[in-house]
Amino acid sequence: MGTKRTCMALDLVDEPNLISEYAHYHSLEGMWPEIPAGIREAGVLDMQIYRIGSRLFMIVDFDENTDLTEAFQKMGQMPRQTEWATLMAEFQKTLPEARAGEHWAAMEPVFLLNDHMQ
Repeated sequence: MGTKRTCMALDLVDEPNLISEYAHYHSLEGMWPEIPAGIREAGVLDMQIYRIGSRLFMIVDFDENTDLTEAFQKMGQMPRQTEWATLMAEFQKTLPEARAGEHWAAMEPVFLLNDHMQ
């Protein structure tokens, strides 16, 4: 089984109290248990979100046979996932570079070490 990876970015509303609250929601204590379970159920193998300042960077690993667009659509049909997305939207700002309909902007790879090691 092969794995694919995609990376995405967006910004948080640049207010320290909102950034702190967003971080709490993503902590072990603040995360709703249905969220990681739903992400996995939709076909995502791993998801990581990193922050610097108000910029978020998300890494998504998924099975090569999984269509990531379909996986995100599946998540969007799960009751708690929809509620979570609505809540998180209060903290987030889509990047100007995002395509129409994109919330998290897909990033293009610039350098992949393994491609240079063959």
